[in-house]
Amino acid sequence: MKKRTLWAVSDLHINSPGNRDLMDEHVQPQHPQDWLIVAGDIAEKMEVVIDVLRELRQRFEQVIYAPGNHEMFSRSQDTFKGKNKYQALISACRSIGVLTPEDRYPVFAGHTVVPMFTLYDHSWRDPAITPSQAIDAAIENGFVLTDHWAISPFEDVPQWCRERLSYTVSRLSRVDGPTILVNHWPLVREAMQGIPAQDIGLWSGTRHTQQWPRRYRATAVIYGHLHVPRTISLEGVTHVEVSLGYPKERLRTLPPRLHTHTWPYPVLTEEVSIP
Repeated sequence: MKKRTLWAVSDLHINSPGNRDLMDEHVQPQHPQDWLIVAGDIAEKMEVVIDVLRELRQRFEQVIYAPGNHEMFSRSQDTFKGKNKYQALISACRSIGVLTPEDRYPVFAGHTVVPMFTLYDHSWRDPAITPSQAIDAAIENGFVLTDHWAISPFEDVPQWCRERLSYTVSRLSRVDGPTILVNHWPLVREAMQGIPAQDIGLWSGTRHTQQWPRRYRATAVIYGHLHVPRTISLEGVTHVEVSLGYPKERLRTLPPRLHTHTWPYPVLTEEVSIP
């Protein structure tokens, strides 16, 4: 008997210098039946995203993909923007056999793996001020994310977030047994602890997912977005940020993870028989 593994990465930012080389070197199966989670932020252009996912799908038995904010970036002249871009991305993923938040939830080692796309609603803020006031203050502080200019002009993101939350809860309520929850954005606000630029939280999650890990029997939550790779234990659930990040960030955060064999992150293993 040998073991196969469910691995996880996020925030490959494949157009950043050196990132594709690192993906090619390290994001490789150790067993022909290994699976891979990709928790968003591969690239901004859809053709690049699909090129990367196609390559990974050729390496791994299954690839599970949860889109991030960078995949939703658009310009006014782009053919697809907002929800239309999301739907086009999902269709392209299906054409290459990559599972998305719109597909059946697969099961690995007795756990239902749940890719999600929940976005954010600016609720991670001081409750004494309005979302508009919080965003204005963030802009003044110089910590506004590109989402404000490349997603919000084309879609009401908080409303889209509400729709995604309702859709995801409806599907999660029908899942039995333990789960692995996968989302580009963290599900709990504790993920923001220790991050100097707290304004970034406005574009990093929603208070409505805070109880999801416990409610939906998660063994682990896999996320990215913040580029602060770490593991948090909360109410018996392990939350792991699995991002690669930009070159200056990964120069600091990647070597210790490579040394401990925790990037890609091994989420689950199970014994399989050799044919």
